[in-house]
Amino acid sequence: MKNSSKLTILPWLTLIGRLILGGVLLAAGYLKAKNPSAAAGSVRVYEILPTGLANSLGYALPWIEIGVGLFLVIGIWVKRAAIAGGVLMFIFIVAIGQAWARKLAINCGCFGNGGISADGKVHPAVYLTEILRDFGLTIVAGYLYRFPHGKFGLDKASEEY
Repeated sequence: MKNSSKLTILPWLTLIGRLILGGVLLAAGYLKAKNPSAAAGSVRVYEILPTGLANSLGYALPWIEIGVGLFLVIGIWVKRAAIAGGVLMFIFIVAIGQAWARKLAINCGCFGNGGISADGKVHPAVYLTEILRDFGLTIVAGYLYRFPHGKFGLDKASEEY
């Protein structure tokens, strides 16, 4: 790829990445914010944190996701929001992985029933799908950290690609 065509496509890829990661965070946060007590319960089922801390995180997490998602979609503080989004995705990977290893039947609170399938049993493929999704989103966050200035973003480009 020629350098000039690379420079032309990178801002568009950044926009797409912002919309993907930001949109996922917005949707996940919105779905959890509609039912805060269920969100707190979803954090508790991972059995990692003490109950009080898990509840506090469960109530705060939807609003953190919504905030980071908005920053990404609008294109404000993209580099910082990408770090925050990437850290969230990494934490979700670790949490899901430990639940899988411990054979916990979890409900992540956003996009499904965690490791529980329609038949009510814990299936590894469900955990793996969620981990792969979050891994892909972590890669998108890394790309946004490296190339934060894209089309229609409100951040001013202070560096060249």
